[in-house]
Amino acid sequence: MDIYQNILVVIDPTTDEQKALKRAIDLASRLNASKSDGSAKITAFFSIFDFSYEMTTILSSSERDAMRAMVIKEKQIWLDDIIEELSSEVEITSLVVWHNRPFEAIINQVIEHKYDLVIKGTHQHDKFKSVVFTPTDWHILRKCPSPVLLVKEHQWPKNGNILAAVNVGSDETEHLSLNNEISQKATQLAKLIEANVHLVNSYPGTPVNIAIEIPEFDSSEYNVAMLNHHQQAMNEHAAKFDINPNNTHIEEGLPETVIEQVAQEIDAELVILGTVGRTGISAALIGNTAEHVIDQLNCDVLALKPEGYISPLAD
Repeated sequence: MDIYQNILVVIDPTTDEQKALKRAIDLASRLNASKSDGSAKITAFFSIFDFSYEMTTILSSSERDAMRAMVIKEKQIWLDDIIEELSSEVEITSLVVWHNRPFEAIINQVIEHKYDLVIKGTHQHDKFKSVVFTPTDWHILRKCPSPVLLVKEHQWPKNGNILAAVNVGSDETEHLSLNNEISQKATQLAKLIEANVHLVNSYPGTPVNIAIEIPEFDSSEYNVAMLNHHQQAMNEHAAKFDINPNNTHIEEGLPETVIEQVAQEIDAELVILGTVGRTGISAALIGNTAEHVIDQLNCDVLALKPEGYISPLAD
C-alpha cells in the first residue's frame, strides 16, 4: 500500500517525548507490514538557530561556522540517542540544520527531497497570538506542498473512527477533486490502521438578510431543500468509496463547528480535511477551516492540499 513512503518528522527539541516520531514509526511499520519490500522510511528533522552566534563580533567567520557545527553535532547526537532508544525496525535518518525560520527549513526539505508526508506534534495555540504571530503549524498548513499530519495525544485504537471532512455541496472542480482525495486517503488509512470511515459535511442555514428583507420567504422550506441537496450529494459521494451511509453526517452550521461536534460524537482518532493554502492578508483575517478546527480537536489532523498546489517557497 503506497500511501506514504518518504516521511519527514519534525522533532521537538524541547522534549524527549517525541509523539510525532512515535506516530511516524507506527504508521511506517504498518505500511511496511502491508507490502514485501518494507520501503517506507523516516527522516527525523529539526532546525536550530541561536542569534547570538550570528551577531557576535568576537568570533571570526570561520570560528562562528565551527561553533554552529558544534551545536548541530550536539543536537545530532541527542536525536540519534532518541532514535536508538525507540528500537524501531523502520529506517530512520536524523537531520539537524541551522535555520532561523523553522517552517521554511521544513518546507525547503519537502521541496528538495520530495517527502510525501510531514508529521509534527502540535498543541493548543493562544487564539490571539495565532492571528498576530502565526505558529509554525499554521505556516506549514498554508505553504507545505505535501500532506501534513499534526499529532496530538489521542491514540489510534483498533476499530476506531476516521472522520473525513468533505464539501459535497460544491460543484467546483477543485472541491470535487479534493473531496475525492480526502475520501480516498481516509479509506486507505482505515484499511491500514483497521478503522471505520465517517464522512462529514456542513451546509449553511437561511441567510439572515433574506429572512429580514423578504418576510414571505419560507426559511423552513429552504433549510429542508438544502439538507436534501447535500444529503443526496453525500450519498452519491459515499457510494463511490463504498462508505456506509450510516457513517455520513450532514449538519447545518459552520464547517469548523460541525467538524468538531461530529469528531467528538464519534470519538474520532483522526480528522482528514483539505486546506486551500491561503496566505497573506486573507489568511490573517479569514484563516482556513483547517486552522480553525485544529485547536478545537483532541485528535490528529491530516491536512491535504488541492491537486497541483505549488508552495510559495518553491519560487
